[in-house]
Amino acid sequence: MTKSAVSAKMSCCYALSSLLKGMVSYPSSTAYAESLASYFTLQQADIHPECIVSPKTAHDVSQIIQVVTGGHSQTPCSFAVRSGGHSTNAGASNIQGGVTIDLRGLDSIELNHDKSIVTIGSGTTWGSLYSYLDPLSLGVVGGRSYSVGVGGVITGGGISYFSPRYGWACDTVVNFEVVLANGSIINANDRQNTDLLWALRGGTNNFGIVTRMELLSFSQGELWGGNSIHAVSTKDQEIAALAKFSSGLYDEYASLIGTFRYDETGPSIINSIEYTKLVKHPRVFQEFLQIPALNITLGVTNMTSLSSGTEAMQMIGERHVFRQLHTSQAANYFSRSSYATVTICPTIEAINATVRAWNESLMMIQDVADIAWALSLEPLPPSIYLRHAENNALGLKDRDKKALMVVLLSVTWSDIEDDSRVTWAMKSLISTIELDVGRLKSLDPYLYLNYAAAWQNPIRSYGRSNLDRLAKVRMEYDPGNVFTDYVPGGFKIPG
Repeated sequence: MTKSAVSAKMSCCYALSSLLKGMVSYPSSTAYAESLASYFTLQQADIHPECIVSPKTAHDVSQIIQVVTGGHSQTPCSFAVRSGGHSTNAGASNIQGGVTIDLRGLDSIELNHDKSIVTIGSGTTWGSLYSYLDPLSLGVVGGRSYSVGVGGVITGGGISYFSPRYGWACDTVVNFEVVLANGSIINANDRQNTDLLWALRGGTNNFGIVTRMELLSFSQGELWGGNSIHAVSTKDQEIAALAKFSSGLYDEYASLIGTFRYDETGPSIINSIEYTKLVKHPRVFQEFLQIPALNITLGVTNMTSLSSGTEAMQMIGERHVFRQLHTSQAANYFSRSSYATVTICPTIEAINATVRAWNESLMMIQDVADIAWALSLEPLPPSIYLRHAENNALGLKDRDKKALMVVLLSVTWSDIEDDSRVTWAMKSLISTIELDVGRLKSLDPYLYLNYAAAWQNPIRSYGRSNLDRLAKVRMEYDPGNVFTDYVPGGFKIPG
């Protein structure tokens, strides 16, 4: 890094410190350390910005943007924007030597008078939102893990337990409050800036900083769900059940993720089963419930408990053995972690090919220290992706109502020395799935952005017409390409 680049970043931090008293932290401070400790993975926590600024309001964010873009006469500097900090991609929401804008202070939650719309700050976590809504018997289409931030999930699309009834999480946003590159604060809804509303439903961080969202809410009491764990010897039953569940007439109250997992204890199958009305052991899950289980946690629950349980399952075998990062409040445990994704049509042949590729890939990673190598299969029925397809940027309106399945490869490990090897193995597995499922004519080009690896290009998968429209929206709202050129993190709109 040149001396002038370092000077520009220091100048930005000093200007922010002068303008926003008490909101800027530096590497020697507790606030700085605690912000880094709150990231989900080591790849993100190991990145050290020049300073971290923690706004409380949209006006604060506006002032920050005017500083980092050079509006206060200093040289512009690169920056990152984070909500929950859950992305596994290094640099997605943190930046080495630049300015990281930590939105977690924008965590307000407010219901309108008839409880039909809940307004949330972009720094809110899904767990805190569910803790607010559950006692009121209300729900929203949102994320499934407690500490994940609302901002990234929604602007990347957002799959929810409630998506079969209501569509993607982004589809249920009726208003985005956005700070643009020039510092102006605008709203995007069906009355004003409608093109930006469309673009933010899947177009992620390419247009501005979302500071607040208004989500449709609905009546929601307790539900039934949890997890069941099975021996890998039941894989044929599991695959048959997945194919039948995914390809038939879809029950819009049903949600399922089937995971084939390998860790230091060996291989296993985990089913995450949810039914969003209070029916115990619904018939739609009959084939799964008949598979012999090693452990079952299914029962009556609510979204607060369910999201906490999901997060606990993610942590099993991961954080407790890995590097410890101390703050004055607690000791946080991290793993190295990465995601990658592919989308298939869930025929039994395609699912078999996908699982077979995962099984054959184990020889590449079995001796990696503290490895957890999980392949999750998640039905994506037309009731999710077609419900509001004209109103979002995801590009899924031309699939002839065929069933789809999102495949997530989720990997954790402990040693930086294994990074290249793990990435190579992930690329190899994804390529094998694409090749084998492609031969069956069951591969779909769509890539779910929130599951995509840094080496994938999910926005390109939205299709040429949507790419052109996204580029046009970017030109209108960010003509200087600030969020493309000065925000290196996240997925950008291809040229």
